[in-house]
Amino acid sequence: MSSNSVIGSKIKAIRESKNISIEEISERSGLSTSQIESIENDQNLPSLGHLIKVARALGVRLGTFLDDNDELGPVVCRASDRTESISFSNSSTSARKNMEYHSLAKQKAGRHMEPFIIDIQPSEEKEFTLSAHEGEEFIYVMEGVVEIAYGKTTYTLNQGDSIFYDSIVNHHVHGGNNKAAKILAVIYTPF
Repeated sequence: MSSNSVIGSKIKAIRESKNISIEEISERSGLSTSQIESIENDQNLPSLGHLIKVARALGVRLGTFLDDNDELGPVVCRASDRTESISFSNSSTSARKNMEYHSLAKQKAGRHMEPFIIDIQPSEEKEFTLSAHEGEEFIYVMEGVVEIAYGKTTYTLNQGDSIFYDSIVNHHVHGGNNKAAKILAVIYTPF
């Protein structure tokens, strides 16, 4: 079972345990019922923005969908343990995979920040669907060149550069010059 199917089944299990209908989640999140069903049934990879909206609609933090254990103390993530990845689509209309998220703290219970190493795959896309969600994001470029469309401005970051922004503003992160890149990203979502 992939990490993506674990996320879909966790969403469904939480929704059913709280006795919340798909229609209620749709109304609370602003997503259509067919989008919720496709996420729960692993037919469509959710964007990170959509996943945050579903978490808010269910009254849980984003990390609930990614948790492995309930470690209350510090969590150490060894490089050798970072083999499994989670993928999200950055397009609300297709399920293309262009980013692989390697969680750095999925064992930490009660967290409000989500730290990831993200491998950005090359993309020939010229038009990107921007997303917005509550919270803040910090990105540090480890390898390659990254472009961040933020509102009406596009920022180009090189290896060693970083950016911190409010994620409520429409944004999109992708590799510069249609090439691969690697970033450290920390996403904060208020609960």
